[in-house]
Amino acid sequence: MESEKEVQSTGEDAPDPEEEEKRLAAAAREANHLNELRLVLLGWRWPGKSLTGNTILGREEFRLERAAEFCVKRQTEVEGRQVTVIDTPGWFSTQSTPPVYQQEMVRGASMCGPLGPHAFLLVIPVGMFTEVDRARIEEHLALFGECVWRHTIVVFTWADVLRNMSIERHIKREGKDLQWVLEKCKMRYFVISNYIFGEHPQLRQLMEKIEKVVAEEGIYNPEEVEEKPLGQNQNQTQNRELGARPKVNSAGGLAKMDMDPPHNSVDGLTG
Repeated sequence: MESEKEVQSTGEDAPDPEEEEKRLAAAAREANHLNELRLVLLGWRWPGKSLTGNTILGREEFRLERAAEFCVKRQTEVEGRQVTVIDTPGWFSTQSTPPVYQQEMVRGASMCGPLGPHAFLLVIPVGMFTEVDRARIEEHLALFGECVWRHTIVVFTWADVLRNMSIERHIKREGKDLQWVLEKCKMRYFVISNYIFGEHPQLRQLMEKIEKVVAEEGIYNPEEVEEKPLGQNQNQTQNRELGARPKVNSAGGLAKMDMDPPHNSVDGLTG
């Protein structure tokens, strides 16, 4: 009788593996929790970059009807965190990015203040991804120094086109160029739906993923960046079509707009 009680007691005291795993995961999230997050959005023009910023903010703050010429900084609160989102000018799809735009992209990191951004969100639309796309990403992230990769998360947009295909299968199907980008980011990626504003069910997961990166890598330090002359790689991709961008034929004057340089740099909305 006594041995049966001992066995029963031992069985009751043994932690359930699944529950223990949940408890440890919750403890890790609590330990990683930050009261403030500073994020910088990077990517091409028209890949859903500004829309992703609006999704995080829960409202439309970044103008979508035209491409931004300068950085825009907005703030919100997500799951008890003060979140700062900085939308940077998107780089060009068919022309080299002028140095003045490159300089403005780099300014986006400095707009996070002396502590720097917690993470860079590299927005890539689901679609055909080419060697030129990989080269353009490498070219523009180099503006922030090699260390930027440790603090970058790829955010996939327009994933609804995959239908029943998993994002993992899509990554494998796209081949070595997309896989190279993800490996540089230590396979840190996230799929987001930009069709929901307000209480977004994915935002908590995204914030926790960012906090996990910060716990593992610390905060991006702009002082680690080795200064290089801007525009030195412009001729490498001049007049080459990029595969991952949508072919926006309905936007009148799009080509002309892509060539117009910014007239100033202010912390506000583009007209």
